[in-house]
Amino acid sequence: MHIDIDKDVCIGAGQCALTAPDVFTQDDDGYGTLLPGREDGVDNPMVRVAAQSCPVSAIRVTEPGA
Repeated sequence: MHIDIDKDVCIGAGQCALTAPDVFTQDDDGYGTLLPGREDGVDNPMVRVAAQSCPVSAIRVTEPGA
């Protein structure tokens, strides 16, 4: 899986970091970001839940080849 966060859309609600803290964190400005080396989601099923919990749909999760 591949994870993208649209920084222009993110409002820093933090739902991603609360839902999947081993994949997402918040930067110094409070916006969602991926932890280094976690761009593939590390097969964490909570990544999709985190994407769905984003109030502005700033997170996109795609499968390789999709």
